[in-house]
This record gives sequence, structure tokens and C-alpha cells, in this order.
Amino acid sequence: MFIDIHAHAFRRKPPGYVFCEPHELLKRYNELKIDVGVLLPIVSPEIYLPQSNEDILEMCDQHPDRFVPYCNVDPRALTNSPRAPLGEVLQYYKDLGCKGLGEVMPNMELLDPLVQNLFACAEDVGLPVVYDGSVQKTGDFGLYDDPGLPQLEYTLQEFPKLKIFGHGPVFWNEMAKLDTVAERGVYFGWRNTQVVRLPSGPVEVEGTVPRLFRKYDNLMGDLSDFTAYNAFARDPEYGPRFMTEFQDRLFFGTDMCAPDMQVDLPELMISWKESGKISETVFRKIAWENAAKLLEL
Repeated sequence: MFIDIHAHAFRRKPPGYVFCEPHELLKRYNELKIDVGVLLPIVSPEIYLPQSNEDILEMCDQHPDRFVPYCNVDPRALTNSPRAPLGEVLQYYKDLGCKGLGEVMPNMELLDPLVQNLFACAEDVGLPVVYDGSVQKTGDFGLYDDPGLPQLEYTLQEFPKLKIFGHGPVFWNEMAKLDTVAERGVYFGWRNTQVVRLPSGPVEVEGTVPRLFRKYDNLMGDLSDFTAYNAFARDPEYGPRFMTEFQDRLFFGTDMCAPDMQVDLPELMISWKESGKISETVFRKIAWENAAKLLEL
């Protein structure tokens, strides 16, 4: 059994997109033996056309046994100021059944006052937050942070009651000490180039991510997308140790963005369980129990 903490779907496929429609996502779930998935709306326009929370709620209403809704609000919404009453909007969607906020990914700094206002409102309302990051401040999507993730650390300190889910390359690429800063994530260049340099090889020196996990109980791990898989698979000795140490705060996910998207994490987790690298208890917690508790399933 798996619960997917991070997936995307569109009620009707928009032009130029490869995202799943509900029936396509359910087909992949059946193939991967995923019982339930969280649908995250995409609202920031940096790379995707904005998607309504109502579309997410409609798909979840049609498949209440398979989909769980999150809501999403761009931090620039309503008044484009750090005083925007975003908590009122978040409470409205929480009352309709939304279990979290995300995926937050405007191309702004994590410590931008508008972003901090959104996170403060989420803490007040009691919604966990999942966000994606970026290594650049323009020409991309995702919240910018500096090497070593200091903006994330300040945010974890500022909002101790807010569950913040680390996700994506900017987060998971700092599992170990970086060889160079260019390993942090995807860079979109001036000539429409896309430079991807994922870290590889054993974790010889721990990076920022495990240190933050040890210091801040409100940091959670979203294991969706290939960069999370890479962070664990790169070292088959350290990866299981990390899963075991932080078993209560790690959540299986796919970040399903296309009907034919490859998802390697289930096979990796099952192989580590069968070989004894992780226990049955660790497997169950990460695969579905942590998510079931968070989502009140």
C-alpha cells in the first residue's frame, strides 16, 4: 500500500501540457499499487497556467476514495502585500476539506514578506505547506533559497508550529555536502538551455538536509520526483539510515506530471525492505502511515 503525498491532475488537459487527467492518474496508481493520492493545484503563472482550487475539489469529490485535496494561493493574491488576508481564503478551503497548502512555487525569495505572510497564515489556520525551490530569482518557478538553505532555516524558526515539506532538487540535492554550488538544482540559461547536474556517489559528508531534520521537528520530507529518489538511491547504505532516523517525518510521493512518468521509489523501498536495509515498520510509515495520520484518513 502507498499513499502519494504529491500529485497533479487537471480536470481537462490544458494546451501544451502533459499532465494527467483523473482517469490517467488512476490508471498509473493502479499500476503502481498506490491507493490514495493528494492533488496539489498549480496557481503561480511563472511556468504553468493557473489552476483553480475548485477543479481540485471537483476531481476529489468524484473520486473521494482515491484523491485528497490541497488548496493553493499565490502569495501575491488579493492585495499583493504582506498584509493580505490570505488566512481567510485558506480557512475557507480548509472548511471544504483541503488538507494542506501547496504546491507553493512562485519565483520569489522564500523570505519575501509576501511569502512569509502566506506561511504565517497557513500556520494560523493549521495547514501544512509543500513548496518547490529554485536556484535563480528569475526565469524559473519555485521559491529561491541560498546555498545551505538559510532562508528555509529562518522560516522553520519563524513558524515552529507549521509543518513545512521540503521537496525538489534545491532541497534534496543538499542531502550531502555539495561538490560545487552548481549541483544545487536546475538552471535555465540565457539561450534557453537547461542545465541539470544532480549529485552522485556516496554521502561522505552530510549536507544541510539531515542537519535541518535533526534541529527542526516541523521539517517534513516529501519524497516525490526523481531528485528525491536520487538523493536516496545514490548511497544504498546512507539512504536506508536516513529513512530509519527520520521515519516519522518522511512521506512517499510521485509528483506525477504525465501519464507515462517513470516512478522508481516504490521498487527501491520494497527492495530495501526485503533485503533488511529498512524495517517493515519504517517501510509502512513512509509508504502510507505517516500520510494517513497527517491527512486524517
